[in-house]
Amino acid sequence: MDAPWLAMAAWLIAASLVGLVIAAIDKRQAQRGLGRVPEAALLALALLGGWPGELVAFLVVRHKTRKAAFLVPFVLCALVNGLVLAWLLGVRPG
Repeated sequence: MDAPWLAMAAWLIAASLVGLVIAAIDKRQAQRGLGRVPEAALLALALLGGWPGELVAFLVVRHKTRKAAFLVPFVLCALVNGLVLAWLLGVRPG
């Protein structure tokens, strides 16, 4: 495996783990009526590669799964992240 691939894989794994933990913390805070993680922070983390972990947390703890105002930008962040990753890895159409 090339060093760039390894670095990107390590980044995505780390970002996903952070995303999972942050989303789970936000759910716990919501249940307790305490301060929340701003949605902008969750979206920024998704855009930086944390979306797989956040998605797992959302599904496992049933957090933000019905809030379209959050889910639409979240999905867009995941798509943009995937496209940028594909571009960085040299995946080109045709």
